[in-house]
Amino acid sequence: MQDMSTLPVPTDLWPVADFFFKGLGNEVNLNDESEVGMLFRSFMLLYLTVVILTIITFKLGFAKKLPLGKNIVVYSVLIIGTFILTLILGLNLPLPESLLVAAVILGVYRLRLHRERGAKENNG
Repeated sequence: MQDMSTLPVPTDLWPVADFFFKGLGNEVNLNDESEVGMLFRSFMLLYLTVVILTIITFKLGFAKKLPLGKNIVVYSVLIIGTFILTLILGLNLPLPESLLVAAVILGVYRLRLHRERGAKENNG
């Protein structure tokens, strides 16, 4: 029978997850409150990073002006969905890294679009 008092921590994590989970070692003793607290803190920091990057990516690429009620619904679903994705895939896939790349690309696109519109207004 498998010992349920320890939880293995993967050693081949992607860079952002590895940064947050660095102090845990190879396994977490579930009977030690300090280790469980470190595990929870590490997961929450990874989750908050993914949420912030998801919101930035959403605002840069897809967000339109919405009424307050619809904004609350959209961001609530975004936050819940991000929690589920981070819980299931956060340690196995490069979620924060991918969102960072997407945010940078969309930011550059938005900046160029803004400059082109400004140039058209000055010429037109």
